[in-house]
Amino acid sequence: MAEINLFLIFLGSIGFDLLIGDPIFLIHPVQIIGFYIKKISDYLIKNFGENKKILLWGGFIVAISTIGFSFSFAKLIELIYVQSRNHFFSGFLIFFGLSSCIATKGLISSVKEITDLIERKEINDQNKKIIKKKVQRIVSRDVSSSSIEHLLRSCTESLTENSVDGIFGPLFWIFVGIVLMKFSIFLPGPLSLGFSYKAISTLDSMIGYKYDYFRYLGFFSAKIEDIFTFVPARLVLITLPLVGSKINDFIPIIKKSYLDGKKYDSPNAGISEAIFAYISGITLGGKSKYKNAIIEKPIINPTGENCTGEKIKLICQLILRLQFLWIIIFVLIFFIISSLIN
Repeated sequence: MAEINLFLIFLGSIGFDLLIGDPIFLIHPVQIIGFYIKKISDYLIKNFGENKKILLWGGFIVAISTIGFSFSFAKLIELIYVQSRNHFFSGFLIFFGLSSCIATKGLISSVKEITDLIERKEINDQNKKIIKKKVQRIVSRDVSSSSIEHLLRSCTESLTENSVDGIFGPLFWIFVGIVLMKFSIFLPGPLSLGFSYKAISTLDSMIGYKYDYFRYLGFFSAKIEDIFTFVPARLVLITLPLVGSKINDFIPIIKKSYLDGKKYDSPNAGISEAIFAYISGITLGGKSKYKNAIIEKPIINPTGENCTGEKIKLICQLILRLQFLWIIIFVLIFFIISSLIN
C-alpha cells in the first residue's frame, strides 16, 4: 500500500512541477547542496590549489559526502513515512522533495523567456545585454561576445543537455526507487535516489570541469555523473523519436544521433543533444568560448537548420510530450510489477 501511495505522490509531484515549479517560499535542496560543495571546494582550492593529489582525493570526499548525506537524509524520511503508515508530514516532505528533483517548468520557462526577448524586442545594445545575462545563467560558456545566433545555439544546447540531467535522469531514478521499495523498504527509494541524483548533477555542474583546479577537484564528480546519466540519456535517445514527427525514420535517426553524439567527450551530453537536433532538424556544435579558450565541439546534424526561437519552442514541446510518454510507461510497468508480485 505504501508503494502505491509513493507512486501517487510521485505522479502528483510531476504535475506540481509542471504547473508551479519550485515554490519561492521553500529552500530548494540544491541551495543547501550547493552551499556545502562551494564551501569545501573553495577551502581546498585556497589551501591546496597547487597539490593535484590533495585536490583529487579532496574532490572524492566532497562527492561521496554530498551524495551520502543527500541519500541518508532522504532515506530517513522514506522510512518514517512507511513505518508510520503514511504519516502526513513525511509524505508532504516526500512530495515537495520529489518535485524539487524535477526541473521541467524551470528549464522550459528560462529558455522561453530568452526566446521571447529575442523575438518580441528590438535587438539594441541594451536588450542584447539583458539577453546575454539571462543566457549566461543557464550555460557555463562565456557568451559576453556572442551574436544572437550563437546565443540561440547556446540556449538550445543547454536545453537539450539539461533535459536529461534536470528532467529525465531524475524521473528515471525516482521510478527505480519506487520499484525497489516494492521489494523492501530498506532498499533505496524514490526520494533517496532522487536526492542522490540531484546531488550528483549539482556536483557535476559546479566542479565537474576539465580546466584549472577543477580538472582534479571535480574528476570523480564528473565520472559519477557520467555513470548515473548513462542509462537515462540512452532511454531518451530511443524514446524521443516516438513523440516526434519523424517516427518513420526511427532507426536511421537513432543511428545518426548515436554516431554524432559519440564524438563528444561526454558519453551522455552529445547523445542527448544529437537526438533533439535530428528530431527538430537543427545543427548543433561548433565554436564556443570557455574562460579564455575557444573550444570547438563536433558538429551535430550538419545538414540541419540554424537554431531559432521556433525550434527552441519545438524542443520544449518534445520534452513535454516525452515526459508524458514516460509517465504512461512508468504506470504500465508499475502495475505489471505489482500484479506479478501480488
